[in-house]
Amino acid sequence: MSVQAFLYLVSVILLALAALPFRTRGVSLALLGAACALLAYAWPVITG
Repeated sequence: MSVQAFLYLVSVILLALAALPFRTRGVSLALLGAACALLAYAWPVITG
């Protein structure tokens, strides 16, 4: 599994967890999942 695929998988899991009705203290899972998805999208540009 490539790094880009792993980051996409992590972002999907985080976004799915953010949709559940439990609260996390100080950490927005949706924001973290979106940041991870953006990092996965930009991974080919970052690594050159």
